Amino acid sequence: MFPEYRERISQLKSTNGHFARLVDEHDQLDQRIARMVAHQEPGTPLEIEQLKKKKLRLKDEVGAMLKQAATP
Repeated sequence: MFPEYRERISQLKSTNGHFARLVDEHDQLDQRIARMVAHQEPGTPLEIEQLKKKKLRLKDEVGAMLKQAATP
């Protein structure tokens, strides 16, 4: 997620607990969705779709925080 902000993400994760939790939750959702799609973990198409929407909301929030941190 956001490879162009890799360094900024690392910095914010170490200084902003809320940001770190958002990134961690996004990453956990990404892994869970991948396991469901690969049928390694049970999940209905509706559950997968709901998780994808939640992951997208988290990504939007993380992106907004990154842009705000980039603004002087």
